[in-house]
Amino acid sequence: MVAVAENDLAAEQGEFLSILGPSGCGKTTSLRMMAGFEQPTAGEVRDGGRPVRGPGPERAVVFQEPALFPWLSVWDNIVAGPRARGVEPERFGTLARKYLELMGLEGFEHHYPAQLSGGMRQRVAIARVLVLQPGVLLMDEPFGSLDAQTRSLMQELLLRVWEQLHWTVAFITHDVEEAVFLADVIYVMTARPGRIKHRAVIDLPRPRTVEMLTSPAFGAIKRRILDLVREESIRAASLESLEIR
Repeated sequence: MVAVAENDLAAEQGEFLSILGPSGCGKTTSLRMMAGFEQPTAGEVRDGGRPVRGPGPERAVVFQEPALFPWLSVWDNIVAGPRARGVEPERFGTLARKYLELMGLEGFEHHYPAQLSGGMRQRVAIARVLVLQPGVLLMDEPFGSLDAQTRSLMQELLLRVWEQLHWTVAFITHDVEEAVFLADVIYVMTARPGRIKHRAVIDLPRPRTVEMLTSPAFGAIKRRILDLVREESIRAASLESLEIR
């Protein structure tokens, strides 16, 4: 069964792009190919002009579940990657401290994952990949399991950090409002097999704040993207109905 077909998706350096589409359209498959976890059966994934043949430190992935090491403290989770690569502590210590502070984790260095809220565990997960200094950050519904208020706070935090560092982000979500709030560019995918249905440039000013969510400009963009996603969600539901019969 073909999951993704005939896609042409690109991100400029420092760009924040989001991928939307109905369930099962191939969003996560596309991200896994970007990460190098899976290889396309046709076509090619490139990073900086170089073919992606497998996972690499230049592309870091943040999943919906933080998947922290429960037996390690916050600090030890953050520095686990550099330590595993044999990097000297004096080289990664300052960098780890920087991302600890950027993610608002000061004072929690010696806490363990079980002692943290879901939002704080996801902050640790993001800091853990940033300390590796990837060129590309791939995020697969990283806030999908959080409650609405925590999710909103994490979106704001992610934007503040991104506006300082401007790494390239590919962000998968089912939430149209989240995509519009965060992204420079949104790709809307069709029902399975997933193709790019529409590329939308989000020309809202930065920095962005939650007050923007109630603006007419934001509302107009959100409605336009929501209509596109809804069309494909209805089509996906129809296809599932045919398969069940």
